[in-house]
This record gives sequence, C-alpha cells and structure tokens, in this order.
Amino acid sequence: MSDNTFGTLLRVTTFGESHGPAIGGVIDGLPPGIEIEPEDFRQDIERRATGRSRHTSQRREADEVEILSGVFEGKTTGTPLALLIRNTDARSKDYGNLAEVFRPAHADYTYWHKYGIRDHRGGGRSSARETTVRVAAGVIAKKWLAARYGIRVRGYLSQLGPHFPQQFNWDVVEDNPFFWPDASMLDVLEGYMDALRKAGDSVGAKVTVVAEGVPVGWGAPLYGKLDAELAAAMMSINAVKGVEIGDGMAVAGQLGTEHRDEISPNGFLSNHSGGILGGISSGQDVICSLALKPTSSLRLPGRSIDKSGAEAEVVTHGRHDPCVGIRATPIAEAMMALVLMDQALRHRAQCGDVQVTTPAVG
Repeated sequence: MSDNTFGTLLRVTTFGESHGPAIGGVIDGLPPGIEIEPEDFRQDIERRATGRSRHTSQRREADEVEILSGVFEGKTTGTPLALLIRNTDARSKDYGNLAEVFRPAHADYTYWHKYGIRDHRGGGRSSARETTVRVAAGVIAKKWLAARYGIRVRGYLSQLGPHFPQQFNWDVVEDNPFFWPDASMLDVLEGYMDALRKAGDSVGAKVTVVAEGVPVGWGAPLYGKLDAELAAAMMSINAVKGVEIGDGMAVAGQLGTEHRDEISPNGFLSNHSGGILGGISSGQDVICSLALKPTSSLRLPGRSIDKSGAEAEVVTHGRHDPCVGIRATPIAEAMMALVLMDQALRHRAQCGDVQVTTPAVG
C-alpha cells in the first residue's frame, strides 16, 4: 500500500492497523529547536479518544506516545521524528463474523478488490484509529504555528444530524463531549444520541475548524492552493464525504454583491471566502467545514454479499461510534494545522524576502 504520506516540506507518514500491535508515524521536515515532550500530546489525544462519553465507542486505549527519534534534550533536532502508540484494548474476536463478508458502506469491499487481502479486525488500516497519529503530529504543528505566528487553530461540531447550534460561544466548546458551541442545547443532544444508540442506528455530522491569525500570502495559485490542500487533507479523514471553505456550497445561491468580501482601510467587511482568495490566504480567519457520514458499522442487519458473491446478512459487533463526527474536531484541527505549517515553510522558502508597501488589512 502506497500513499501513506502527505505534505511537501513537512511530510507525515503514518503506519499501523486498528488491531495490530501499534500505530505510529514519522514526521519529516520539522524545524529544529521545537520544544516537545511526550506529555504535550496528552490533551489533544484525550480529546480525540474513544470512551470519553457514552456517546462514543467504549474502546479505551492508553494512547501513550513514545518518541523514538528526532528529539534530543526536549527539542526537535531537524531529523525525522518518529512516534509510536501501542494498541492496548483491541478485541479482535468481535470481528470474526466479518472475515468472509463485506459491511455495506465500509471499505471492506474496495480493499478486497484492490489488494486481494484485508485485515477485517476493526477495519484494519481503514479504521479511524489511524487518526490518533495525525492528532499527535498536529500537536507539534499547532505549537509551532502559535509560537512563531500567533496562530490559533480550533474547531467545533456545527451540526449533529438534524440539530444546529442556535447560539455560539467558544468558551463552552471544550466543556461538553460534543464540542458543541451552544450550552442550552446539550440536553437535547444527549436525548437524541441516547435514543439513536438504543435504536442501534447512527447519524452524520458536520465539523467546522477555524485558524485565526494566519498571515496574508500563504498558498500558491493553481496546484498549490491553500484551499485545495485543505480540502484534500480533510477528505483524507475517515468518513468525510464533503468539504467546504468559507460559505462553501451556499455560494451557489449567492449574488456577486452578496458574496464579494469588500475591503476597507480597516479590513475586510465580510469573510464569505473563508480567508482564502485565489488559493492564497487573505489574512482573515481560515474557515473549513467537513461533513462526515453516519457510521457504517451497525448492529442492525444489513444486506451484502460474501467473498463468493452470494447474498449475505451483515451484523457488526464490537464497539463503534454512533456518530463519528463527535470525535472528529481534534482530527480536523490537526489536519488544518499540518497543512498550514507545510504552507508556511514553503512560503518562507520561496517568498520569505518579499515585501510590499500595501498594509495587511485582514
């Protein structure tokens, strides 16, 4: 299997399967001198972790990050930084009935046809377990972006099934298991998820991630567009089926006089473009949203086929999220931070000496 690496100057390669002995990654291209300790990964990895509430999978991993290389005396050396996270709570026996059949809407069927072999235990390489490594890599990117440019990357759940926030408050996002910005709706969400879980079904969700403080000028026309690379990064996350920058799909119904972000000496008057113009950051907040499909692993019987092509009924056992979007916020934050750091390094390499007299008004 190729294509396990993303990035240009900052390159992240991940490895491992859901029920293998460990998952891990190699981060290459990190500038030297970034202070990093194993404990620095704890907060964001716990935000992503299963078992955080009754509304997520009850798999409980230790998720201890081991730094194998690339750090000396608490600082990055500029050489490849290797991370290892051991799997400690896999229950492979729960997936024994899936060895010969394909789960509908899952990667089972496509993996089998592409490789002629698949690890059916928890989805193997297609499991969201792999995203733990991305979150760990994102911790380093967030730290570097904040220290060097004052950039803050944070996200929230902006839709859960039929529910949308009626109010918005960043301060409450981290105080509930949904990453939801409206505290007045938490009881409604709790009841909705309890009923969904009892019914054995699942639901989709939408996550929005915002980067504040991004300077004007990052990204490149055509094939190095900041928005294109953000879209590719977000689409690489398990279960993501749609990505929007700024107003996204809503622009199809807007007039030019509504959509254009007019500029005054004091700054832009709106941000329908999501902080990106012509593939290059405008200095405004960079805003990206992603839609995640409902979990395809269900205990309710579904129609499928087995390896011989015969009809089969599939019931998925094991521990699964009734809504994968609930845990996707820190993953989306990580991918945003990694794309921004890669773009920052590329901008510095080519255009670090460029100066213009027009003031930045983002």
